[in-house]
Amino acid sequence: MQKELIELIPEFNAIEDDDLRERVLNVWVDAMEIGGWSPQDLREMPYTLLVEDVDITFPQHVSVVCRLCIAMESVLKDAYGERYEISHDTLIAGALLADVGKLIEFRKVGDDYQWASMYQYLRHPFTGVGLCFEHDIPEAVMHIVATHSWEGDKFKRRPESIIFHHADFTDFDLTKNWG
Repeated sequence: MQKELIELIPEFNAIEDDDLRERVLNVWVDAMEIGGWSPQDLREMPYTLLVEDVDITFPQHVSVVCRLCIAMESVLKDAYGERYEISHDTLIAGALLADVGKLIEFRKVGDDYQWASMYQYLRHPFTGVGLCFEHDIPEAVMHIVATHSWEGDKFKRRPESIIFHHADFTDFDLTKNWG
């Protein structure tokens, strides 16, 4: 299944550390199994249920936001050098894992996508951290997962989380207001 995930989201290959990339992919495999999703399901799954008639799939959103993070990192490093410590692998792994909990948060009923029962209790930042913890994902990466949405507004976000937060909300706000 890892090969199919990389075909859907090639940015997995942007993680330079082979062991970290393997663990990130394993988190996705577990989340898909728990949620009952196949790679084909992901090709059709909307990335959000908060906006009606979304025509952006879950893998497209993850890929675009990850690419936005890579671009932002590049611009910041070009402009400021090492002024901000930004860990490339932490940023990319966090970008690829931030929404993985949605694979437990959503369910498909017929042709319709709905909130799964988990959504009554926990949103995807929480389930995402739980999945990451099971695979020994570094704390700095879990910080991105935990703080990327409004649940993290009370935390001091690390640089990688700030970058991801803004990339993610750029895509979401465009979908919500212009999609």
